[in-house]
Amino acid sequence: MSKRGGAKQSGAFWRWTKRLLVVGFVAAALGAVALFTAVYFAAQEMPGFDQLKSSQNGQTIVVRARDGTEIVELGPSYGEWLDADEIPEVMKHAMVSVEDHRFYSHLGIDPMGLARAIYNAVQQDRGVSATSTITQQLARNVFLNSNRTLDRKAREAVLALALEWNFSKEQILELYLNKVYFGGGAYGIDSASRKFFSHSARELNLEEAAIIAGLVKAPSRYSPTADAQAAVDRARVVIGQMVAYGDLDPARVPEFDTSIVHVREEAGQNSIRYFTDWALPQLDLLLPNGSNEPIDVWTTIDVGMQQAATAAVKSNAPDGAQGALVSLDRDGAILAMVGGTDYVTSNYNRATEALRQPGSAWKLFVYLTALEGGYRPDDTVHDQPVTIDGWSPRNSGGTYAGSIDVRSAFAYSKNTVAASLGYEFGFSNVASMARRFGITTPISTLPAMVLGASEVRVIDLTRAFASVAAKGQSIEPYGIIRVTGADGRELYRHDEPRRYQLVPDYVAAGITDLLQTAVATGTGRAAQIGRPVAGKTGTTSSNKDGWFIGFSSGITTGVWMGRDDAKRVPGLSGGRAPASAFAAYMRYAVKDRPVEQFDTDLQLPEWQLEPDDEYYYGEDADYYYYIDENGNLVEPDRPGGRQQVPSYDELDPAGMDRDPPPAANDSFLDRAINGLGPDRDRPEAPDQPAAPASPPADRRYQQPVN
Repeated sequence: MSKRGGAKQSGAFWRWTKRLLVVGFVAAALGAVALFTAVYFAAQEMPGFDQLKSSQNGQTIVVRARDGTEIVELGPSYGEWLDADEIPEVMKHAMVSVEDHRFYSHLGIDPMGLARAIYNAVQQDRGVSATSTITQQLARNVFLNSNRTLDRKAREAVLALALEWNFSKEQILELYLNKVYFGGGAYGIDSASRKFFSHSARELNLEEAAIIAGLVKAPSRYSPTADAQAAVDRARVVIGQMVAYGDLDPARVPEFDTSIVHVREEAGQNSIRYFTDWALPQLDLLLPNGSNEPIDVWTTIDVGMQQAATAAVKSNAPDGAQGALVSLDRDGAILAMVGGTDYVTSNYNRATEALRQPGSAWKLFVYLTALEGGYRPDDTVHDQPVTIDGWSPRNSGGTYAGSIDVRSAFAYSKNTVAASLGYEFGFSNVASMARRFGITTPISTLPAMVLGASEVRVIDLTRAFASVAAKGQSIEPYGIIRVTGADGRELYRHDEPRRYQLVPDYVAAGITDLLQTAVATGTGRAAQIGRPVAGKTGTTSSNKDGWFIGFSSGITTGVWMGRDDAKRVPGLSGGRAPASAFAAYMRYAVKDRPVEQFDTDLQLPEWQLEPDDEYYYGEDADYYYYIDENGNLVEPDRPGGRQQVPSYDELDPAGMDRDPPPAANDSFLDRAINGLGPDRDRPEAPDQPAAPASPPADRRYQQPVN
């Protein structure tokens, strides 16, 4: 390449570089002008300091029961406004250290913090972590909502710069500390101090200030009244930040002693808060264009049933154990919800969040699969030792009943029969049935899954039983009926979702037959309430979990008991404490409802009625039918049909030994199997379990190979 050619290319490169630089400079200048203009006008229109002090943030929510009575009011609680010089320095240092340690050096947004967050996100292949400064948080709390959108973040940044334009750092910190949310309805450090420590924020010490500062990141998770250890651990993080950024003398760290902190015990809390904690966050979805206006929320909760449920769980839970209860009306409305024995001690909702093994309550899905596959409650099965892939389940007590009917096997919760049925129909099909009925948690397809090895939520398993009570139709639990605004206008109303038939009605009738027997004569006898009840017990190994789920008079209720650490609870079984709690609650819940008998009449579809049975038992109707060349049924006496066959009485005595006419001719069979004739190669059939040499009495039952 000539020197002249190289010089031309070099000159072109620099010309384009200069052009790009000019364009970039102009774009940056225009952006700066636009940003300056936006900040200027935002600063001009922003309320004054005194106006911001008097404004309140947060939303008041009145929660009502299904009959409209007020059950709880949730909303902002404000303490005394503290001026900047009244706020303890240790509180200021703790908050700045943990939330925004460059607060005194930036202009409202932190470019260094944002750049570091982006760099870490790229390096660690994850999303950009939160980088809001104290000023940005104040802008969001006072002027915006919490939607995570680019538009909201841009406006937040502009408003943060406007706040820095109008007010000093001390004023911004004063506004922030008096307005930030600390959980439990407490806004501002004085409200938080009085709520958690029973004194003014003027008296906060190092330990208390560290606990309060740690709440901002996640108020519910680090609340000292909900989880004292989590609050202490978070406070230690705050202390570490204070030392790292020079706001605390390292020599004072050994003095940090949370044992001197006395957390105020909350009064007036009850189990209804388990329900509100579950239902109210749904408002973010139900009211997508949410505002901070006061609202009334009409819920599905029945106050009397809630009180009865709370008493039933508390009075029946074994010492050291927790309990949970969910009760659904026939349309999925939640009538009562108990997430633990004491909300003040622990607000962890075991009814909607805890994952526990259901034990034999899982057999619901095993027997649903079997009934859908052709079994009937009166059919014979065999309770005997089995081994499947090296796994040998045992019955409670180690005894075996031999040949029994399906109804008895379910009622007495025979593990070996459940294992054999799962093997016969396929463990993956049992898992699919559970999915069909609303189980959303991971499901194992190993053989032990038939005995409830996969963890479930109480609300999900209760929902599955409610779908059985609804004759096989899908049920969607819900807790909010409608929401109204401050002026009474309706903002939301629950619409009944479309229902789906999960299993045929005769399958639902069959499983109801089994569930009713389990309560009448089986393991669930303690759940009897003097009217028809259908249900199932569940007990896991070493008595770690006890369950009873059942229904009566249109109400389905699930009860779980056990320890949070999954340790053994002596004497716990589904047929004892959980069944007793179920009965205690349901006696109240159904007292004003008419007694309803279960529909357990099995009306089997035509395809399950075998013509040969009708023939051999001497039915008057003819069993003989004909398949035409298109595979359609052609009945006798119809145009185009075959001649009328002789009746049973017209057959000669040897008729019972004579082969009946073929149901389909060879040519039809040949076409039905894709043209593979008797002389052609046929595809290899998939592996099937080997049939026993001597078939059992019931031809559909097949014993697994040991």
